[in-house]
Amino acid sequence: MVTVQKLTMRFGNRVLFENINLKLDRHKRYGLIGANGAGKTTFLKILSGQIAEYEGDIRIGTGLKVGVLGQNQYAYEDFTIMDAVLYGNKRLYDAIKEKEILYATGDFEDDAVNNRLADLEVICVEEDPTYEYDVNIAKILENVGIPAEDHNQLMSTLDSADKFKVLLAQVLYPRPDVLFLDEPTNNQDIETISWLENELQRHEGTMVVISHDRHFLNAVVTNILDVDYQNIREFTGNFDDWYIAANVIAKQNELNNAKQEKEKDQLEAFVRRFSANASKAKQATSRQKQLDKLVIEDIKPSSRRDPSIVFKPKRTMGDEALNLININHSYGNNEVLKNINLKFVPDEKVALIGPNGAGKTTLMKIIMEEIKPTSGEIHWGATIENSYFPQDTADIIQGDGTLYDWLKSFNPKGDIAEIRNCLGRMLFNGEQQEKSVISISGGEKHRMMLSKMMLEGGNFLLLDEPSNHLDLEAIVALGEALYNFKGNVICVSHDRELLDAFANRIIELRADGTYVDFKGSYEEFAEAKHNGHI
Repeated sequence: MVTVQKLTMRFGNRVLFENINLKLDRHKRYGLIGANGAGKTTFLKILSGQIAEYEGDIRIGTGLKVGVLGQNQYAYEDFTIMDAVLYGNKRLYDAIKEKEILYATGDFEDDAVNNRLADLEVICVEEDPTYEYDVNIAKILENVGIPAEDHNQLMSTLDSADKFKVLLAQVLYPRPDVLFLDEPTNNQDIETISWLENELQRHEGTMVVISHDRHFLNAVVTNILDVDYQNIREFTGNFDDWYIAANVIAKQNELNNAKQEKEKDQLEAFVRRFSANASKAKQATSRQKQLDKLVIEDIKPSSRRDPSIVFKPKRTMGDEALNLININHSYGNNEVLKNINLKFVPDEKVALIGPNGAGKTTLMKIIMEEIKPTSGEIHWGATIENSYFPQDTADIIQGDGTLYDWLKSFNPKGDIAEIRNCLGRMLFNGEQQEKSVISISGGEKHRMMLSKMMLEGGNFLLLDEPSNHLDLEAIVALGEALYNFKGNVICVSHDRELLDAFANRIIELRADGTYVDFKGSYEEFAEAKHNGHI
């Protein structure tokens, strides 16, 4: 359905990928993976026609409907929510809107008006044979958590997370033959992600999706497109299948090279030893020919780099960690949190989950005493030293100084080597540590905040959506670091693999302000909920 021939993409002297040849087939769902900056989004934009300057050829089958997930949540502010979704089928949208205008203002004595109405009716029948577009759109919107009574409200009334849900509905509603999705799970709650997984599993055409959510990739994709080594390699299977295969291939290449290197060393030693010996000259010449034929393929350095995240508390925790007593909080008439009573004991690793708008970030800010609850009390243990990763990290990390200067400002008398080591663990090498804070990306700011937390050495870590903007390697490293941490953790995240990696207690905030407190892993919580035990 989609053919890629001899594709090469450069930015100046930098080659993202070159001479790529791929055939993306019907009934296959491709997960597009690679390190941040490897070229995933660029490749997807080339496939979807959003980037036209490249070498090579991209062909999509004639007559196929193409759907591209929009990234600008604010593009439809003056549309009703229903119309924003309908716009996903622009031919139908235009026909319906023109019909409405003609029925409202047209002169029905005019044959031209009647003929045009007839033409528009044909378009509507072709695009919506059952005349159920409004029913189908309403169903999708309700499935992503936007209630029916809001469907005729303007898009401008929604928060950014709900706007993105509408964009999801917009791209899925027309049931495109070819579907291109860039980070469809970003900022979505677990319920919406689960619904999306079920929808995409039923997609019968071709799909290419970028995601850093391993659980999502494992649930949805049938093939992996791996952007690495200035190449795009295809693997059959989901993310876990790729991970095993890629590591086996890398190990095989390493062993093959080691074997060839050993053979080369032996041949060179023979040639050096006997080339001056007349009786051995013939053998030496033969060995030299073997040596000339021996090709040792260098293992290209991968664009992937694994950060080394290590949280080491500088102070031993006592018997008391944190108590929340009768916490209530409202925004105007909207009661977000109701009678929250939670006691956290030493060494608990807590996943704080719930739908968007349920108050997770509000509760984190109350715990950190950034906002005062409407009522209730927060009691920290006397030995607690907390460290906080806020959701709005990208807005907080500002300034004209270097990365090193920014981090040093939190510990001006700290050891220089320790400060540079914390940056290095998050893949900021010596030269990159001198970059200006103002120039770095959202993902780099997230890595900076993790560097800060490592430097602080707190014994109680609080993280609000830390996996946003991180690549898969960094998310895996974060999960391992939280699991190995000798202290307390409260982490808000929608990444189920991350939660599975460390959590031994699950607190779910519900939309009505109530909550569930479950002792056990996320997997155990999900099973109990599925079986109706929660």
